[in-house]
Amino acid sequence: MQSAEAVLDVIRKRGERGLPLERLYRQLFNAQLYLMAYGRIYANAGAMTPGVTEETADGMSVEKIEAIISALQAERYRWSPVKRVHIPKKNGKTRPLGLPTWSDKLVAEVVRLLLEAYYDVQFSDRSHGFRPNRGCHTALDEVVRVWKGTRWFIEGDISDCFGSLDHEVMLSTLSEKIHDGRFLRLISHMLRAGYLEDWRWNDTLSGAPQGGVASPILSNIYLDRLDQFVEQSLLPEYNRGERRRSNAAYRSVEFAIQRAKRRGDREAVRKLQLQRRSLPSQDPNDPDYRRLRYVRYADDWLLGFAGPKREAEEIKSKVRAFLREELKLELSESKTLITHAASQAARFLGYDIRVQHSDTKITRNRRAVNGAVGLFVPKQVIRQKCVLYMSRGQPAQRGMLLHDEDFTIVAKYQSEFRGLVQYYLLAQDVFRFGKLQWVMETSMLKTLAGKHRTSVTKMSRKYKRIIETPEGTRSCIQVTVERDRGRKPLVARFGGIPLKRQRTAVLTDRRPVMASGKRNELIHRLLAECCEMCESKTRLEVHHVRKLADLNRPGRREKPAWVHLMAKRKRKTLVICRRCHEDIHAGRPTTISRK
Repeated sequence: MQSAEAVLDVIRKRGERGLPLERLYRQLFNAQLYLMAYGRIYANAGAMTPGVTEETADGMSVEKIEAIISALQAERYRWSPVKRVHIPKKNGKTRPLGLPTWSDKLVAEVVRLLLEAYYDVQFSDRSHGFRPNRGCHTALDEVVRVWKGTRWFIEGDISDCFGSLDHEVMLSTLSEKIHDGRFLRLISHMLRAGYLEDWRWNDTLSGAPQGGVASPILSNIYLDRLDQFVEQSLLPEYNRGERRRSNAAYRSVEFAIQRAKRRGDREAVRKLQLQRRSLPSQDPNDPDYRRLRYVRYADDWLLGFAGPKREAEEIKSKVRAFLREELKLELSESKTLITHAASQAARFLGYDIRVQHSDTKITRNRRAVNGAVGLFVPKQVIRQKCVLYMSRGQPAQRGMLLHDEDFTIVAKYQSEFRGLVQYYLLAQDVFRFGKLQWVMETSMLKTLAGKHRTSVTKMSRKYKRIIETPEGTRSCIQVTVERDRGRKPLVARFGGIPLKRQRTAVLTDRRPVMASGKRNELIHRLLAECCEMCESKTRLEVHHVRKLADLNRPGRREKPAWVHLMAKRKRKTLVICRRCHEDIHAGRPTTISRK
């Protein structure tokens, strides 16, 4: 049996050469792919969340993989309907989320691995969503580096993209390069498996379920046709000219400066240089120069156009017509806008984007900032985040944290603040988070003061520290928990993060395992065929817990042997035999050396 890495490498090479895929369904019989898929998804937060059945990652075994492969070989594997729940959105509405069963997650991850190995090498370089080594920051960095001189931003948002993917269009797109009827039928059955809401079955006539493991790669395959339309039709049509022609007014002032220098008239030279600085060196209205640029992250896309607004309107109309006629999708009218790049800000991936202009800022003896794209933190983002830690216009304590340890309180505040700041490190005005930092620090100190029934000032004096950072010394709030046996103390710290722009900050999506010689540690333990409790070598399964903190639940007088073993290894998994697993779930005593 070929290793998973070798299978994916062969498929990827066919994708690089543009060759069609045949007999792809046979790769679903390779148990190594399921072990790789299991190693990728078992640690996800949803692995222990049941769908329409009680099946979760707990109890995973080699026998379960063999049963899935046997069903696929006989073409009797059936996708279960997903359990639909609704999660709130920022605008007060809700977004449907599908919760598949564990077996469906595992098979879908294998499908995703196969599709991504083949298609990812063929995707456009302008696509950044749900791809290895790419993410929000790489998309934003491309806008900053390449889009200088943009006059209009065309912001694009597809209405209910995941829920509106046409199944016929999806299957026809896949069939262009995948010549395997059995594999296409499997995808078709997955798309049409339906969903349960309030325990009523509903048909899925379109779309891929949000929360489905394979939905991101399927949406990228679907929207790759939009990328091809833009690159093969719109860019050649609207890009022309090598560079803008010189500005006649700018050149006449330059000639006047040269004449004044020959006369030795310094005062005239100074005035003319100030006048030249207020003029563009190139003609911004050159009719022979156009530039159209494009970037996409999932269903959000952005076009940058250097040209008249009339042509920007044409481009928007052509994109809308292509989506409607070819992909059966609709643009969101409220979110698809044409924005003047210099006077307004376009919103893309949570950032405000606008073209900068300043005749007084001189860098390397020229106005380098003019026409350059800048990234900024939206003011409402800071206001909205501050509100979460305030009451009646003032920072307030968080009652739900009053019973936590000081270390936990400080660590929670820091993790929330750090995550937000790290996302916006590309922004030129990331320093504006200083206001949020003050609000959060005051709220945190009030929470600590409320817990200990003391004052904010006393808590600040107790925990305030001065630390060294790459940007110099910073003050912060720090809680240290000493540990015995010579182990390093635990440190939780709020603050100390330099609010300074980082041009090279990169935040990528989780990188998938593609061609790695190293195997997941859990897979090694599972294939060792030895129970980690009683050393039995038959019917091994993996016992999962959601988090290590669950092992220390209050009310448990004496911890069982398996709890001690998992805590000692600091692992949320335990490879055990069926008998030990049943004892754990039944609450029966277990021993590590049972024979």
